[in-house]
Amino acid sequence: MVKPSRRKEMAERAIKDQGLSIRRACKAFGISETCYRYQAKLSDDNALIADWLLRLTYTNRKWGFGLCFLYLRNVQGLTFNHKRVYRIYRELELNLRIKPRRRLKSAKPEPLAVPKQMNQVWSIDFMHDSLCNVTPFRTFNVLDDYNREGLGIEVDFSLRNGSEPYGCQ
Repeated sequence: MVKPSRRKEMAERAIKDQGLSIRRACKAFGISETCYRYQAKLSDDNALIADWLLRLTYTNRKWGFGLCFLYLRNVQGLTFNHKRVYRIYRELELNLRIKPRRRLKSAKPEPLAVPKQMNQVWSIDFMHDSLCNVTPFRTFNVLDDYNREGLGIEVDFSLRNGSEPYGCQ
């Protein structure tokens, strides 16, 4: 896709080099005649905006477009359109680089220790289920990891684990 400004340049070149009429050149390159005849009004305001943006981004390196525009509008009292200020901000290539988030490198987990005798390592766990009348109950299980023997099971309707505060189920 070619920008309208580039198509205007191509139409001007065709008119100059090949002697085409303005109407035919505009039709050939797909631009309107008003676009061809338009002369941009360069103002000193753009230079003022660019100067302010360069100063602000140099002194405040972490500021993006939003903070710069708010500073110009609220502190300096400049009443320029945000689209105009953003266009100049982009032309100056002041956009902040978005840093990708650093990912934490996961350490290789150590292999699980295999117990060599009984009562060396125990595992505990809470489980829950419900009866056929929808009454919930919990179990607290203690297992020996060597022979996977169940050393104890506590069953109750209101068994708390250590992380829950009193009164919570």
